[in-house]
Amino acid sequence: MKRNIWLALSLFILGTQQSFAAGQHAGHLTPQLQLGRRLFEQSCGICHTRPTLVAGMFGPELSKNTMGGSDEVLRVIIANGTQRMPGFKYMFTPEQIAAIASYVKTLQPGNQDSPAAPPPAKTAPISVDR
Repeated sequence: MKRNIWLALSLFILGTQQSFAAGQHAGHLTPQLQLGRRLFEQSCGICHTRPTLVAGMFGPELSKNTMGGSDEVLRVIIANGTQRMPGFKYMFTPEQIAAIASYVKTLQPGNQDSPAAPPPAKTAPISVDR
């Protein structure tokens, strides 16, 4: 029983921290940035965000420093893609692409950095009170 309570509490705290991190500046976003964030999460996040703390990413981390911080270069890459990334010019309007680029410019570098996973600790088996 105690183990279940600790597990539930840990999951709650982890979820709260992730929600806070994901929405830490949601209240300060303009409508354009809110649109960019939504489109980024729906279409870009699958490759450009880390799904778990120990998993890798398919694409590079995006931040305000991506492509030298140039909005124009970001819009061109989002629209036309690269060798490894599809272009979105047939999926999104130029305004939507500009919104995604503007949102990327709000992201701080290092948000997706993963701490090195510690080696598994050797511990005694956990006893469960029943």
